[in-house]
Amino acid sequence: MAEEVRGPDTTALDEVVTFTSELIRIDTTNRGGGDCRERPAAEYVAERLADAGIEPTLLERTPGRTNVVARIPGTDPSAEALLVHGHLDVVPADPAEWSVHPFSGEVHDGVVWGRGAVDMKNMDAMVLAVVRSWVRHGIRPRRDIVLAYTADEEASAEDGSDFLADRHAALFEGCTEGISESGAFSFHPQPGTTLYPIAAGERGTAWLKLTARGRAGHGSKVNTANAVTHLAAAVARIGAHTWPVRLTTTVRAALTELAALYGVDVDTSAPDLDVDVLLDKLGPAAALVESTVRNSANPTMLEAGYKVNVIPGQAVAYVDGRMLTGGEEEFAATMDLLTGPDVEWEFHHREVPLEAPVDSPTFAKLRAAVERFDPAGHVLPFTMSGGTDAKQFSRLGITGYGFSPLRLPPDLDYGALFHGVDERVPVDALHFGVRVLDHYLKSA
Repeated sequence: MAEEVRGPDTTALDEVVTFTSELIRIDTTNRGGGDCRERPAAEYVAERLADAGIEPTLLERTPGRTNVVARIPGTDPSAEALLVHGHLDVVPADPAEWSVHPFSGEVHDGVVWGRGAVDMKNMDAMVLAVVRSWVRHGIRPRRDIVLAYTADEEASAEDGSDFLADRHAALFEGCTEGISESGAFSFHPQPGTTLYPIAAGERGTAWLKLTARGRAGHGSKVNTANAVTHLAAAVARIGAHTWPVRLTTTVRAALTELAALYGVDVDTSAPDLDVDVLLDKLGPAAALVESTVRNSANPTMLEAGYKVNVIPGQAVAYVDGRMLTGGEEEFAATMDLLTGPDVEWEFHHREVPLEAPVDSPTFAKLRAAVERFDPAGHVLPFTMSGGTDAKQFSRLGITGYGFSPLRLPPDLDYGALFHGVDERVPVDALHFGVRVLDHYLKSA
């Protein structure tokens, strides 16, 4: 059929650049605690869907925190539906630190600059450009495609995917799989080698609040019940702790493929496998897996006191914890041990770890779509160290993969651009992504 071989038109390639730039210009900074307003970006997306004849639904839990959902009917009513989702909010950016203004959406020298260029207004724009191209050419996918542009992913997701999954599950009826951010980007561990990791797992979120309570008093007096001291000791223990290795199915698969690629003779299922030695042998490629072979807990925030000569009665810390599949009980028991008797801890925000099959027909099609446009690239599965809206959508029985394809130059560090300074994406990378997404979504 003609629609199986037709690729995206030149209009789609132009539109993805325009949409990425214009979405970046809409400041959707999410500072947490409800301090964000995604509605202008949601209206931008909805208008362009409606202009193409795709009916959008705008949904809010909180005024201004807007989500967009739309369904594109497939040609096979019996086929399971596919969810394609991306978030509209971004993390804060300080203009004083950037080479260009982070919300300029500036396009020069073949690069689009600004907060959200890779996380993840680029993917939002790519999907928008692809589906509009389909409408222009009368193309329909085999299975229903449900589009979701969400709010609040960069915080708790309470106003975004959490709200949609809990209150509007009917909009996702029939969806069994989904794709979203943080996968199929090019990674160059050494000259001449290009890897494309596709996410088939996510560590669970375990954001913690630690509270130490003691005896308030004068800073000049002896005080053996100093809340700051107790808290500092617990934070130091957490920061210094080395977690034991815990290999999930996805991480083991990634290690197996990397070892074969680098000619390392190792059985990754062996009970005596020394993972750290193997990571050393993988060199820079180890960066894809080194953060996901263990649980982790990194102290990130401290709150205590109000005056230098006053010992406060309470001190609080926050810890960014991440848990691998099967590692939840170990995580909780370890935190009990590390915090000790003088510090209480609780989950400030918690979400489950995820695993998706790497031997599925879906993963094979994702792999084939990338290899079609970069035959020399090596596609492999990996687990995200962090998480995405796939966690919330998993409550609806939707298996999620990270697949937002970009072919980047070797000197552009994709990982450093996430939440980093001078976030940017090459125009060529956007065009690659549009072609890969177009091909996969029509073959899915």
